[in-house]
Amino acid sequence: MTNHLTLHTCTTASGQVIELAGDLDHHTAPEVRAALPALDLRAGQQLVIDLGSLTFCDSSGITVLIAARNHALAAGASIVLVAVPNRVSRIFRIVGLDQVFSTHPTAQDAEAAWQPATD
Repeated sequence: MTNHLTLHTCTTASGQVIELAGDLDHHTAPEVRAALPALDLRAGQQLVIDLGSLTFCDSSGITVLIAARNHALAAGASIVLVAVPNRVSRIFRIVGLDQVFSTHPTAQDAEAAWQPATD
């Protein structure tokens, strides 16, 4: 069995977007973790992680999402998950992460809901 994950990043007015497609598990989570330091996150921005094309997520995947949250918060940015598959949403509810992560149906919805920081 081959584990495959595609990671694509882009920049929007609100900050960075990471799109994940495939399996986010103990084989592929290190790839996501390694990409975090390269993100250009600034205070007041948001990191959007699009899970719409995720086919599988295990505890290692959840751990790397928490690491992404910690990375965003350390930069003074917020984090939002979009297009969270039902199976992942269910796990988040069971372990209480639905109280930790904000979610939106799409990246466009997340950007529209984003409020830039005001000085």
